[in-house]
Amino acid sequence: MNFSLNEYLDELRPLINVDCGTFTVEGIEVIANLMAGKYQDLGWDVKRIDCGPAGTGLEVRNKPEADHVDIMFIGHMDTVFPVGTAAERPMSVEGDRAFGPGVADMKSGLLNVVYALRNLDASVLDKLSIAVCMNPDEETGSAHSAEWLAGVAKTAKQVLVAEAARADGSLVKARKGMARYRISFHGKAAHAGNDPTAGRSAITEMANWVLAINDMTDLTTGTTFNTGVVKGGEGANIVADFCEIFVDARYWDNDEFNGRDALLRAMTEKPFVDGVRIELDREAYKPSMVPSEQTEALMETVVAAGSEMGLDITFQEVGGGSDANLTASMGIPTLDGLGPAGGAMHSADEFLELNTIEERINLLMRVVTKLAG
Repeated sequence: MNFSLNEYLDELRPLINVDCGTFTVEGIEVIANLMAGKYQDLGWDVKRIDCGPAGTGLEVRNKPEADHVDIMFIGHMDTVFPVGTAAERPMSVEGDRAFGPGVADMKSGLLNVVYALRNLDASVLDKLSIAVCMNPDEETGSAHSAEWLAGVAKTAKQVLVAEAARADGSLVKARKGMARYRISFHGKAAHAGNDPTAGRSAITEMANWVLAINDMTDLTTGTTFNTGVVKGGEGANIVADFCEIFVDARYWDNDEFNGRDALLRAMTEKPFVDGVRIELDREAYKPSMVPSEQTEALMETVVAAGSEMGLDITFQEVGGGSDANLTASMGIPTLDGLGPAGGAMHSADEFLELNTIEERINLLMRVVTKLAG
């Protein structure tokens, strides 16, 4: 492969310098059009998927008529950053790193897949049915794309997710499951001085819930619950008639989480404050990603490919979720972190390690070649 870092960065920059946070559909459409054009130039079939309010997804195949998928690549087009971020801090290069919103999570991963497939021998690609799925809403839990991704994945032999490798170059073999809840409390307003007993405080109910939710954390098993947002109340002299919280859950043990989830739902029927009504909405959910025997075999393939390149491939278990959680939970061998290395994701300091780009493209190419037999 003839690789030019400057050419790569020129191709990466337009993917970074556009606001494409989840539900920023105009920006997602820009990314979708750019990525679609790259695959159309390769002669691959590109199907646009309607992901509702999240915008457009892309399903790209080299053999659209095939009834199975030998390798499914997954990547997301959205970021976590608000409108205005791209103008505030467009992509920049300093020393051995590139910076910018989504530079590692995960525009470089999307581009690395393109580079790998561009440079593979036609004889290798002819042996394989490959699907590349790019969704627009991974950063908020893939609620509008999960059904589509699962539909493609159910015919796939293995899944490779091109999220960034860890900063030390490790791939990801396991990810915690995640869930996000919006819990709303509906009480009754009253004057806090004149007639407080006539009210039913949504905030008091919420406070009891926060303490109960804290008790659901078990650090020994890795199950954590965090109430990260609280909203409610109109004034200090008013018994609050409404409050809501947003809760994040992370876990390794899916069964343990399911028990906690059932407990939360049961709590809605027995409020701490009589007369308060509770609504619980689980807005996002991903089961944990735990390697199976088949995944271990896929890991050995990646290790062998790395060894041929002089790379010592290592794997990590991480707390953040991705679309790998979905496909792994379906029993499909799945590996994540196959993009170039980066770090400080979801922050203004997010970076991409430039010296890992070419090696990770080559690693992808070797892995695909091995999987082709």
